[in-house]
Amino acid sequence: MRRERWGRWGGGGRGGPARPPSSRSRPARSRSLRDGLSRGGLLGDGLLWAVVAAPIGFARLTPPYDGYSVPFGLGALLLLAVAVRLGHRRPLPALVLVVLGSLLDGNFVFAIPVFSYLAGRRSPGPAPAAVVFGVIAAGGTVLNVGLLGAGAATWFLLASVLLFAGVFPWLVGRYRRQQRELVVAGDRHAEAVARERRGAAERIRLRERARIAQEMHDSLGHELSLIALRAAALELADDLPARHRTAAGELRASVAGATERLHEIIGVLREEGGGTASTQPAGESVAELVDRAREAGMAVRLDGDPLDLPAMAGHAAHRVVREALTNAARYAPGAPVTVTLARLDGRVEVGVANAPPPAGPLPGPPSSGSGLLALRERVRLAGGTLTAGPGAAGGFAVLARLPLAPTPPLDPPSAEARPPRHGPARALPEDALPADAHLVDAHPADAGPAEGRPAEAERRLREARRRVRRSLAAALGAPVVLGLVLTLVYYPFATAGAVLDAVTFDRLPLGAARQELAGLPRRQAEPPAGVRPGCEYYTDGNFPLARATWRLCFSDGRLVGKERIE
Repeated sequence: MRRERWGRWGGGGRGGPARPPSSRSRPARSRSLRDGLSRGGLLGDGLLWAVVAAPIGFARLTPPYDGYSVPFGLGALLLLAVAVRLGHRRPLPALVLVVLGSLLDGNFVFAIPVFSYLAGRRSPGPAPAAVVFGVIAAGGTVLNVGLLGAGAATWFLLASVLLFAGVFPWLVGRYRRQQRELVVAGDRHAEAVARERRGAAERIRLRERARIAQEMHDSLGHELSLIALRAAALELADDLPARHRTAAGELRASVAGATERLHEIIGVLREEGGGTASTQPAGESVAELVDRAREAGMAVRLDGDPLDLPAMAGHAAHRVVREALTNAARYAPGAPVTVTLARLDGRVEVGVANAPPPAGPLPGPPSSGSGLLALRERVRLAGGTLTAGPGAAGGFAVLARLPLAPTPPLDPPSAEARPPRHGPARALPEDALPADAHLVDAHPADAGPAEGRPAEAERRLREARRRVRRSLAAALGAPVVLGLVLTLVYYPFATAGAVLDAVTFDRLPLGAARQELAGLPRRQAEPPAGVRPGCEYYTDGNFPLARATWRLCFSDGRLVGKERIE
């Protein structure tokens, strides 16, 4: 409620709390009415009404009375009450209402600065206010100069009242509104920066979780696959007693279950596009990795000479071979596996292919494919491409093309690029791949919050600061500039050909004929109220009003009186 009253009085948030356009339910309308007629709102409106109504009430409702004083005063006070209530949602129409009231009672002029200030605080933009002030200036000029015949001095006085009682308070209110918007923009910027910091910390945490998941998948998954391979070899041995063969099968099943639980944990920890840390043993080459797998009982051979690869390409090649061997041992135990290394045209090609398992696929849940997803990302970060698909002989093949020279990562694939089907990552050399094998470049997922929020808040904060500076400059400079313009336009017009200096005035002899008087200006100044017949009025050039200073009265064409108008 406190915020709503501040929005109503201060114009914060573009005129108060947000409201649905026109489809509010009856309870919502009743609640809005209760809020609008709250004790605080009525008290504030009552104080405002008392302040602006005091001059009118004192002039109209205190003795002496005339026939229309009391009813006219009561009507004026009612008009002010309507303007006060209307000013919450329609501040500019309320200001216009007060200006129209000044045509009936001059004491309304004391309320104009108050309503102008509130209009500046509550109006969202300057364009409607500029239109309103322009209409008031044009209408006042037509009414006073065109219809009532007022002179230039009266026009200047009314224009000055509009400037200093209307435009200047509106500019001050506008500046206060911009100040509040600056505070709000600063709060939003600080909130956006804090949110971005929290998001950055969250991304770091997710990357660390992904790195841990990758390490668990690459190291533990590979070792568990080798253990399962050994258990499967024992289970298929002909000279093993039945109970030992059963135990070996149970061991293989336990290892497979542990592997699946490991993948479930990895699924909790993994974040797509996460870390790319490598956990290969320090200095281990592809050839040593193949030898380690062969020692574990895997039928694997290496074609091609070991290559001296750059760090990024070496890590990626090691990962490709290790992932392919892990999946072949898990899903195709006993199948021969071939690892190929070749250097072609500034790049290295690493292929891993396996034949179908001799005893058919082992029972168990299907692969989640997370290892191949991470492998695609590692190859992409090394600037290469990864091709995977079923082989022509019924097995599976993985082929990575890696640049020898460091290159930027390739662009992520388009939306049409399909992920590989779930299943064992079995590999064959390039010539064993079918012609329709698809390319599976990796593409990291953006897991962080939307970018640009702090930058957008920063831009809005800068705009709010610029608006405050412009409003302050306008509040201080506009009245001065407009005053100078009015003065430079009005004063030369009011004094041109109408200035009678004091020396010439003193020398004018009484009784002299009008045509004998030398030094009289060619035109008269605007006469004051209560013009005497047969008299002429001139100014001494008093700045800035240039009002009539001298009165010369003639009878039968002769000067019969001269006086200074106080």
